[in-house]
This record gives sequence, structure tokens and C-alpha cells, in this order.
Amino acid sequence: MLRGIDVSAYQSSSYSTEGLSFVFVKATEGRSYVNPRLSAQVKRARDAGCVVGFYHFLWPGNLTAQAEYFLSKAPEKAGDILAVDWETTGEGTHASNAEKDRFIRTLKELRPDNRVVLYANRNFWLNIDTTSYAGDGLWIADYVTAGKPRIKAKWRFHQYTDDPLDKNVADFTTKADLQEWATP
Repeated sequence: MLRGIDVSAYQSSSYSTEGLSFVFVKATEGRSYVNPRLSAQVKRARDAGCVVGFYHFLWPGNLTAQAEYFLSKAPEKAGDILAVDWETTGEGTHASNAEKDRFIRTLKELRPDNRVVLYANRNFWLNIDTTSYAGDGLWIADYVTAGKPRIKAKWRFHQYTDDPLDKNVADFTTKADLQEWATP
């Protein structure tokens, strides 16, 4: 399995890339927030030769506007991965299953040269999700042993801890395998 992290404005732009094969960077949230460290965090990952992913924290409603906003901030580069972060918002709401599915499909239509994955925690995947639609792959958050999330579904990425930052593994043998998958 490959090692990676995900970062947002809460992390420095000078995070360690030692031993990492991939980095997901928070790009946007809703229709107005952009990560102020986006460019610097992406540059750090690219300079280290990591596969780069961008994620959007999904809010309910205005899905087309959210998709367009996200894609306006996430550079269009073949081999980059796009992710939809589907969880409870700061207001205690969450996008519906239909909204989540439509958002993923919209991203796939607008960016056919990028893989699109769904990020969800174990509770959302097992108790909120009713469609099992995760686009090109599931990125599951379950804070247990790396690579052993407590789900039956096939997953591509596993976030296994948030201490001291969000650490992930990817179910690929080599970085070249990940790069090949990431470029459909």
C-alpha cells in the first residue's frame, strides 16, 4: 500500500513529504470558500513528485454552482484526482444521497480526464449512504489499522488517523500503478 496525507488550511504549506506517494489538498467548500494555502500546498506535493488530489467539502444545494466553483479552483491537469468530501456541515446538515451522486456525475462530465472519488467516514458509508455510488472509487475514513477499514465495499484510499494530521493509505502496489489509474 502507498502512503499519503490530506491537508487543508489547518496544516502548514511546508508539511513533510518524506515517504509519501500522494497528497490530497482541500480546494473549496460550498460556493465561496477557497483554501488560502491551496497553491503552496499543491506546489509542495508536486515538487516532491506526489500524485495530487483536490477535494471539495460538499454542502446541500446549488450543486452545479458548487461543481463549477470547485473546478475553477482545482487546476485542470491529467492525472490529478478529484474528491467529494461528503460529511456533516458546520450547520449540522449534509447533502442528500441524490445530491452527492449528482455532484460526482457533474464532476465526471465536466472533467472526463480526471478520476473522481467519494470521501466519506465509516458512519456515512454504512448508515447514511443508500446508493453506494462513489464515482471512480471510495476514500473511506475509519480510524483503525491502516488498510483495514471496517467496511465490505472495495476502497481505493483509507484515512486511518488524524493524529497529528490526516494520514492515508492507497490500495495500489506502486506509485506508477496509482499514476496509471489516476489517468483514465
